[in-house]
Amino acid sequence: MTNWIAADWPAPANVLAGTSLRTGGVSDGPYASLNLGDHVNDQLRCVTENRQRLRRECGLPADPQWLRQVHGSTAVALPNPLAKPTADAAVTSAAGVVCAVLTADCLPVLFTSKDGSRVAAAHAGWRGLLDGVLEATVAEMSSQSGILAWLGPAISQAAFEVGAEVRDAFMASDAESAQFFEPNERGRWQADLYGLARGRLAGCGVTEVYGGDRCTYTEAGAFFSYRRDGECGRMASFVYRAK
Repeated sequence: MTNWIAADWPAPANVLAGTSLRTGGVSDGPYASLNLGDHVNDQLRCVTENRQRLRRECGLPADPQWLRQVHGSTAVALPNPLAKPTADAAVTSAAGVVCAVLTADCLPVLFTSKDGSRVAAAHAGWRGLLDGVLEATVAEMSSQSGILAWLGPAISQAAFEVGAEVRDAFMASDAESAQFFEPNERGRWQADLYGLARGRLAGCGVTEVYGGDRCTYTEAGAFFSYRRDGECGRMASFVYRAK
């Protein structure tokens, strides 16, 4: 059984990317079974085994250089001298270096330059989107050949309720963001993370965007969801260039 989703995008042949499912690991309870996050309350031995399984099954050339994600907008270049740099995006031009982010409702966005010379991964929850994590990632890539992006599994608009303060913050940054919020019967708003990301990407020149058709909240058998379960594991979205 395949326990990951390959990114469905017209990337160069030397670029490989995808997202893990929650299946195929050794963790149990709320972390069952392929939890890849070491910052939740799962047993470290289980996380270690799960990460080894991810590398084997996905054929990764090396262990990902994991980030200390803080819902910010910092993008770092890899390889990095820190074992776990504080950032929410990673960019590399080095072959065999695996960029990865962990999510469980937030939006993972993977990037490649059209010539396959640079790749990146970004963790984009609503705070990161608002603060410009995607713009920072595109700027760090500084590709002259153009950029493709793939939106990995995230919470859908139908499942993602937010308060007026979230909508207001996006509106203050960009009035066009209004189209990505729908009012609900509780006087709150349903936010479209995928739409917000596409809008932000278009604003920095990335218009070839793929994916964005899964829901971590409703697809309980496939994905972890913090909004649905509270205590839960994390999926990994990864990208690397083979040569």
